[in-house]
Amino acid sequence: MENLSLFDEQQTMENLDGVKDSNHLDVVKLKYESCESLTWQDLFSGFDDLYAITYSSGIGFVCKLLDHFEQAEIIFGCEDVMDYSMQSIMAYQYLQIDRIRKNSAYSKMLNRVSDGTLHLYVARDVLSHEKIYLLSAKDGRKRVVMGSANMSASAFEGRQRENICYMDGDEAFDWYMECYQTLKEKSTDEIGKSSILCADDGEHLDELPIAKTVRVKKAVVIQPVSEAQKEEVRFALDVKGLAAKFKPCVPKPDKKGKIMLSPDKVRIIRKRMVESKTLEKEQRSEYPQLDVEPDEGCVTLNDQRLDLMPPKAEVEKDVELFLRYMDGYEKFHGDHAGMQLRYYEFANWFFCSPFMACMRDMAVRYNQNTLPYPVFGLVYGQSKAGKTSFLETLLKMMIGQKTKISAPDFTRSSIDSLKQTVHGAPIIVDDLTNDRFKQHAIETIKNDDFGIAEHLVNYPAVVISANEDVKAVASEVIRRTVICRVQAGLTNTEVMSSNIVRTVQREIGTAFYREYLRRMLDLVPELLEQMKDDEQDSAPDILKTSSQVLMEIFEEYGPEKLPEYIRTLSLEDYFSEKVTGGYAIKIIRDAWKTSRDSFEIYPRTNELCYNAGATYEADRILKELPETLEVRKSRDCLVMNLEEAQKFFGITFKKPLIPWLSKIFS
Repeated sequence: MENLSLFDEQQTMENLDGVKDSNHLDVVKLKYESCESLTWQDLFSGFDDLYAITYSSGIGFVCKLLDHFEQAEIIFGCEDVMDYSMQSIMAYQYLQIDRIRKNSAYSKMLNRVSDGTLHLYVARDVLSHEKIYLLSAKDGRKRVVMGSANMSASAFEGRQRENICYMDGDEAFDWYMECYQTLKEKSTDEIGKSSILCADDGEHLDELPIAKTVRVKKAVVIQPVSEAQKEEVRFALDVKGLAAKFKPCVPKPDKKGKIMLSPDKVRIIRKRMVESKTLEKEQRSEYPQLDVEPDEGCVTLNDQRLDLMPPKAEVEKDVELFLRYMDGYEKFHGDHAGMQLRYYEFANWFFCSPFMACMRDMAVRYNQNTLPYPVFGLVYGQSKAGKTSFLETLLKMMIGQKTKISAPDFTRSSIDSLKQTVHGAPIIVDDLTNDRFKQHAIETIKNDDFGIAEHLVNYPAVVISANEDVKAVASEVIRRTVICRVQAGLTNTEVMSSNIVRTVQREIGTAFYREYLRRMLDLVPELLEQMKDDEQDSAPDILKTSSQVLMEIFEEYGPEKLPEYIRTLSLEDYFSEKVTGGYAIKIIRDAWKTSRDSFEIYPRTNELCYNAGATYEADRILKELPETLEVRKSRDCLVMNLEEAQKFFGITFKKPLIPWLSKIFS
């Protein structure tokens, strides 16, 4: 590998790689004969050899298609235009290979590459947007399939609109075969067996296809794009992120934009990447990478595939420890039963949160609402309520470790940065004050569009822990956040003497959660598929599905009689008006029992007036009340529709003729 050069823009593509640099297009003139209704099997069956160019692909469908051919060649493009920089090429090639490895049909593809019946190529510099499939049979028949359809199930199984055409005969086949061969020879690198087996972004970087091409050809040209082309450049997969990792490690271009790459410099890149990977591993010990792949049916933690068939004894132990932990709340002062209910609801969402990113992505792709798939959680209430230890325990059950960031480090930019680093496992922000909540959290939650434009599917949820001083939560926050307000706690002495938390956190493992993940992976693909249906009356309820899975596990591995808080939940249990307005309902009901003088009732105008006693308290209640109450605020007072208030609060607001009787009948 002697010279890998990034040449000046002024040099023509014609000189460098045989691709025309002109304003003229090669346009194939066709003649319409008819439109046929075919399956993809009808279209591709009956031929022996396949030569394909695909802009993007679904590896599972690729494997099904290959079963129909004795010999095959595939050139993989990228889902978006590449910028042809050295780091982007390396990133794209590695991610394409890694995608093949993660597929369940990986060994089958590897065997065919090994025996020479399958040749795979990845784009290097000039990216083809073509979708072309060249078919030939031993008896001389030939076919060209083309149009908008990429090599994926979505394209060829009728899941989306596509323009698909085919032509039979030698003339069309020969012309397209020439185009195919030009692209293959001039601007692709082959994915060989060794690349599939061990190419990576560190120690085995020199097994990437481009590095192997350099070793063979000694000199490879990478052409920079023009300014006009740069406007069209976007990355797909995780190319942006991985290219950013490569960038500090690759040599900088000279003043003319050239990069001269030699075998020695490749070794330097490799050394730098190994060092970078070591540092990344250290960071991951603090910020884990939990990657849930519903399409592939697998989960990885810090690049290690999880065993989703945990031993029964280990699951039973985790179930017993979790129930023991929840039983500990019975010793708390206050509404401990309500506390168990709220914490269990929150745990259901917490365990389910790694699936929320892919649910949101599918919702955006098919013009569905993202609100049923919240990526923010808030646990707040009185101190010594075990909020932090509860979240730590849940995280320990998920990934085997506890991790959180301190409140002073919380800003929108810091959270966005962490969401780029952390995958899957929720980020816990501990002990946020009311001031910092107002300053940073509200805006972060309201603008919950992270990862949507980039179609990211593994970013984590954010969980905020706060004390009672978080007085009022805005309605736009309530709609986007799973809120758990706790109203029970321990004394200082009780906190110091209790060892339940320490025991459970020390002994509990991840078997319970791995069992949960396996069962969820069987169900989530169907939920994702449902979102493609415009006829669906309501959004797929992943929170309900999650609670049903939890219930099944507890019934199978837990005691015969389960606690009442373990139950089937739904979106209504999190976001119905009675739930989001829970604090306001409690305050009004308590006030009606103990302080009816705070109320004025006006039947003629159908109005109810409640004096909250303080402006901040009136604001707090106001933010939880639904629009149907037509609430308006006047200083410390809230004026609302009397008839609707009676329905919402479940109270017949009527004062006795003799005021002192209210105390007797309250």
